[in-house]
Amino acid sequence: MKLFCFLSLFFTLTIQAQFQISGIVNDPNNKPLPFATIKTSDNLSAITDIDGKFTFTAPADFAYYTVSYVGFETKTITVIKNKKFYTISLSEKTDDLEEVVVSSENPALAILRKVILNKNTNNPQKKLNSFEYKTYNKLIVTANPDSIDGRIDSSAVYKDLDKKKINIDSSDYKFKEIISRQHLFQTEKVSQYQFGNNKLKETVLGTKMAGFKQPVYEIIAFNLQSISIYDNKYELLETKYESPISNNAFKDYNYKLLDTVNIKGRETYMIYFKNKLKRKTSGLEGVLYIDQENFAVAKAVMRIKGVLDISGIHEFEYAPNEKIWFQSNTTFKIVKGKNEEDIKILGGTIQFDADAEESFEPRKKVASDFTYLLSESNNFDIHYNTNPPIKNPALYIEIKEDANKKPETFWEGYRKENLDLRGQKTYLLLDSLSIKKRVEKRLGIGRKIINGFYPVGPVDLDLKKIISYNNYEGFRLGLGGITNDRFSKDFRIEAYTAYGTKDGAFKYSTGAGVLLDKSTNTWLNAYYMDDVREIASTVFAVDKRVFKIYDPRPINISTFYQYTGWRANVQSKIIPKTEAVLEVSRNLIEPKFDYLFNLNGRLYSSYIMTTAMLSVVWAPFSEFMQTPTGRNESDKRFPRFTFQYTQSLPNVLENDFNFGKIDFKAEYEKQYLNRQKTSLLLQGGYAFGDVPITHLYNTAPNNLTKETIVQRITFSGRNSFETMFFNEFFSNEYVMFQIKHGFDRIKIMRKVRPSLVLVTRMAWGNMENPQQHVGPAYKTLDKGYFESGIELNKIYKGIGLGGFYRYGPNQLARFDDNIAVKISYVLDLGL
Repeated sequence: MKLFCFLSLFFTLTIQAQFQISGIVNDPNNKPLPFATIKTSDNLSAITDIDGKFTFTAPADFAYYTVSYVGFETKTITVIKNKKFYTISLSEKTDDLEEVVVSSENPALAILRKVILNKNTNNPQKKLNSFEYKTYNKLIVTANPDSIDGRIDSSAVYKDLDKKKINIDSSDYKFKEIISRQHLFQTEKVSQYQFGNNKLKETVLGTKMAGFKQPVYEIIAFNLQSISIYDNKYELLETKYESPISNNAFKDYNYKLLDTVNIKGRETYMIYFKNKLKRKTSGLEGVLYIDQENFAVAKAVMRIKGVLDISGIHEFEYAPNEKIWFQSNTTFKIVKGKNEEDIKILGGTIQFDADAEESFEPRKKVASDFTYLLSESNNFDIHYNTNPPIKNPALYIEIKEDANKKPETFWEGYRKENLDLRGQKTYLLLDSLSIKKRVEKRLGIGRKIINGFYPVGPVDLDLKKIISYNNYEGFRLGLGGITNDRFSKDFRIEAYTAYGTKDGAFKYSTGAGVLLDKSTNTWLNAYYMDDVREIASTVFAVDKRVFKIYDPRPINISTFYQYTGWRANVQSKIIPKTEAVLEVSRNLIEPKFDYLFNLNGRLYSSYIMTTAMLSVVWAPFSEFMQTPTGRNESDKRFPRFTFQYTQSLPNVLENDFNFGKIDFKAEYEKQYLNRQKTSLLLQGGYAFGDVPITHLYNTAPNNLTKETIVQRITFSGRNSFETMFFNEFFSNEYVMFQIKHGFDRIKIMRKVRPSLVLVTRMAWGNMENPQQHVGPAYKTLDKGYFESGIELNKIYKGIGLGGFYRYGPNQLARFDDNIAVKISYVLDLGL
C-alpha cells in the first residue's frame, strides 16, 4: 500500500536552471573510473559515480578543478567558458604505484577489519545511552530543464497516397515548459528523533505535501534509506542489502583503497567497495570514508544500479566531547536506470518505458528519462546522553495531530534555505492541479478499491459481495457496504444481502460500530447474521481482509452450514505490535448436508452455540505508525504470529455443547536480492470437548471428486492442498506446514514471462471420538499427508498453470488420482 501511494505520486503528478559542469573520467583504455575525486579551485568537491560520471552545480567563476584517482596521475582541468561537458583521461603512475601497500594483504581489508571491530564503539546507538535531534527533510520529484530538448518536432503521416497530414509532437516542449516553472512533486517534513533503551522513535512535528490538504501518511512512513550506517543490513527504497561493514561483509564485497581525504579537519581513508556477484541485481556499490584515528565512518556513498539507479549519501559531523561521528545530512536520489522492457505498475498507470535494443533505432526520450527524485535531510539541535522521556516507545513513527496545519512561519524557522521560485510555485500550482483533477479524491478511491470497496457518497460498496460462485449456492448475487467518514468518523453501519441461484435462499447481515478510542483504533461492534459457511474451515478473526476479483477455492465447495444469530466484539490495537478481537456470539447452526452429531446417545441435526473468542495477531518485528487517523502497520516484517482461543459458554443462552478450540499460525517471508522469495507457513489447531464436525478442521482441501485429471482441472487456492479431495479428511487436532520458493520471472518471449514457484505441503492430524459424527465417510491424518508441486504463474496476462503430486502414506492406488492440474490467476497491482 505504501509503495502504491509513493509511486503513484512520483509519476501520476508528472503531467531555475543552474550552471552545471559535468563530465566523465576514464583510464587510458577508455574505461570509466568510478569514485574519482574532483576538487575545484574554490575547494568544492565531488566524486564520480559508478560509470565515472560527475556533475557540478556551482558558480561559473571558478578557474579550474583537479581530478585524482589512486594509481593515476592527478590532472588539472581549466574551465572553458560555455563548455559544459568534459571527457577526462587519466594516465597511470609508473613510479609509486605501490605506495599504499603497507603489507602483503589488501590494505583496504585491514582497514575494514578495524572498522568492523570498532563498530560498537563508533555506532551512536551502541556507544551513547541516549540522544535526540531534529531533522528537516525536503523531497522533490523534478527534472533539470537544461537536459530537455524543447524543440517542437513534426512527423509526416501519409493517407491514401495523395493526402498528407502533419502531426506536431510537442511533448518535450510542454514538459520543459512545466519543469522550468515548478517541480512535479514536493513535500517537506520536520521531525524529532529520540533514542533511548535501544529504541529509536520519530515524531513528525510538521508535514507539508504539495497537492494534498491531508498528507499521504504512507509516503511519510516510506523508508528510503537506513538511518544508521552501522546496521548489518543496509536499506535502500525498502530493499535490504548486506552492509559493506556487516560482520559477514568480506564474503560479499571486494574493497579497494582509493585515496586519503580530509573531512571536517580529520584525515580519512577513501575505500571503494563493490558486491562480488556479477548479476544485474548484484547489490550495493559505493565509497566509505573511514577516520584514520578511530576507524569510524565519516561519510558513506551507497548505490544500486539496475532498472532504477538509486543512491544514498550519509554525511557526519565529529563531536569531540563524545569522540563520535554523528550523522548530519543524508541525501537520497532515484533516476531511471536500464530496463529491457516496460515496467508497469498498477496495470500500466505508472510506466517506465523500455530502452531500445541495440539492433533497433533508439526511441525518443520521454519524461521518465529526465525525471528524478531527490530527498535531502539536515539534522540539527543535537543533544547527547540527555535521557529524554519517550512517549509510546513501541511506535516507530508518531505524527502529531496538528502536523499538517503549521503556518509558513514554522517552515521558515526550520528551512536551511528559503524555497526558490520553483519550490514556491510547486505548492501553488499542484494544490490547484490537485483540486482540478481531484487527485486527493482519486487516491482515496484507489486505496479503497485495493481493499475491496468503492465509495459512493457516505457509503463504501463492498465489491466482494457483488458476485461469487460455489457448488452449494450456485451464483451468489448480492449487495453490501459500510458507511465511511462522510457519514461519521465515530460511528459506522454495515450490511449486506445475497441470493443463491442454486439453493434459492437469501442471506444477510446487518451491524453497527462505535469508535471508543481513535489512537488505538478501538471499536465496539455488534451484528446480526443469517448466512452460510464452509464446514470445518479455519477463520482467524484478526486476519486482514484480502480483496480478490475472484476467490477461486470456494467455487468447488458443496458442504456448508447455516448460522443464524448475533455477535458483539471489541477490536483494538491498544497493546503494542498487536491487533486483537474479543468477541461473544450466539448462533443456531444447521448443517446443509447429511449429518447428525451424537452426544451421549442424543442425535442433533441442529444446535445452538454460545461462545467467547479471543483472537490476537502479534508482529514483533514490524514497525507501527501513529497518525491522526489511527495506528497502522507501517513496515510489515516477519515472522508474525496469530493466536485464537474459542470457548463455549455452558448454560448461557441455551448453549448445547461444552468445548474449546485453540488455533495458531506462524508466517515467515524472505525476499532475496535476485528477486527470489521464500514463504513459510506453520498452522495448527486443537479442538477439545464436544465439537460437531462443522467446527472441526479439514486443512483446506481443493480437489474435485472426478474420474480423470482433465475433469478435475480447476483454480488453485492460496494455501490449500490441491490434491486433497473435498471432505476426504477431518480432524479435531492437526498441524500443517507449507514452504514456497518463487524464482525470478523467466523470459520466454517479450510478453511471456512466467514465474516459477516450487511448493511443498504436509499435514498431520487425529480424530478423537469419531463415533460422534454420523453421516459422512472420511479418513484421518494420523499417518500424515504430503504433496509437492510446480506453479508457472503469470504465463500470460496473469494466467498461469500448476501441477501437484500426492505421495506418502495417503497416496492413492491409481497413479492418475494423485495428480492435480490447476489454473492460477494473479492480478499484479505492483504492491
